[in-house]
Amino acid sequence: MTKDMTNGSPMRLILGFSVPLLFGFLFQQFYNLVDTLIVGRYLGVDALAAVGSTGSVNFLIIGFCMGVCNGFAIPLAHKFGAGDYRGMRAFMMNAIYLSVAFAVVMTVLTVVFCRPILQLMQTPENIIDDAYIYIVIIFAGIPATYLYNLVSGVIRSMGDSKTPLVFLTLASVLNIILDLVLIIVVQMGVAGAALATVISQAISGVGCVIYSYFKFEILHTTKEERKVSREYMKTLCGMGIPMGLQYSITAIGSVILQSAVNTLGSDAVASMTAGSKIAMFFCCPFDALGSTMATYGGQNVGAGKMDRISAGLKSCSILGIGYSILAFIVLLFTGEYLAMFFVSNASAEVISNAHLFLIINSAFYIPLAFVNIVRFLIQGMGYSKFAILAGVFEMAARTLVGFAFVPVFGFTAACFASPVAWIFADIFLFPAYFHVFKKTKRMLASN
Repeated sequence: MTKDMTNGSPMRLILGFSVPLLFGFLFQQFYNLVDTLIVGRYLGVDALAAVGSTGSVNFLIIGFCMGVCNGFAIPLAHKFGAGDYRGMRAFMMNAIYLSVAFAVVMTVLTVVFCRPILQLMQTPENIIDDAYIYIVIIFAGIPATYLYNLVSGVIRSMGDSKTPLVFLTLASVLNIILDLVLIIVVQMGVAGAALATVISQAISGVGCVIYSYFKFEILHTTKEERKVSREYMKTLCGMGIPMGLQYSITAIGSVILQSAVNTLGSDAVASMTAGSKIAMFFCCPFDALGSTMATYGGQNVGAGKMDRISAGLKSCSILGIGYSILAFIVLLFTGEYLAMFFVSNASAEVISNAHLFLIINSAFYIPLAFVNIVRFLIQGMGYSKFAILAGVFEMAARTLVGFAFVPVFGFTAACFASPVAWIFADIFLFPAYFHVFKKTKRMLASN
């Protein structure tokens, strides 16, 4: 059930690994879309704006959790590629210990400081109560986020991208059912939407753990492998924390941008929410390609096969560029109709602005493709700290747009924030890739 990505056609391996990942991301975004659709249609535009106003701070915290778990999986991929399964299991156990500690601390801090954060973001008064109810429940579910992402990261490090898909599909279906029950039948409002997300992810994570225990004998540990290792924890933190910070630093720019959009009123927030949700669905292939390159890069560096790194980057870039062009064409002609699914009773301006957001963002999907492909490849090669710097470039771009341009040019300026951020990140990432490639090649040659 595991897959060795150090031999065979890079294009075929990347496609074979990324397609299950793609379906996983699509299912994840599908239930996020349904979540938003149900909120918008049954609870109204203000409720939709309330949920949407938490998007950036949600990404700030939950993105850190996901980044840390992805980083923890990199040393496992290196050990798997090198055939050192004892070392892989020892890293896995120490990653579990660290994840428990991180989850407890982050849950307490985020729940306590949740409302002050929303107030600092200038969340409009008419939606701040619903925004707080929604996001505080999501933050209370941080342990479930760590559980699923860590286990799925371990499984993907061994080249298996199908098993996490199965349990993510389960979570998607369960989340939709719970949305309908808790929002429409029980009438819990935005609290029902948040609770449905947490419960479905927790069940998915537990199911993934149980299945992995019985199906992956390679993960069965000995007493020696379960020991706490300061050296292993240091390595894991060196990979995981920079990747988590990369997500969070990027999200800081999004928080600042969201604060600027909040000053434009709840209609602008609703337009941004609808457009962002649709865009996230169309960006799933970029996420899948990025995650694929992290595992591909990790295994091939572990095996010392640097020639395959370049070949993999070329193959993945071709796929990313091709999809970017297709996505722009589709959103150009269908974006307005897609926005209507979320805000059917909203004004024509809300729908028009959501469509404008989609057109501007999709026109710059090629730079976004390279942000994901190159950044995750660098991380998979073991240079997670570069991810922080890429995040700094993105944060700087969104902050610049939020502070300098949104107050002057309004919603249109906000639509350009992410494209500018992607271009800034690429300006840093391409030279960084050539640097780490040469450095890694020299290190392997000296060994």
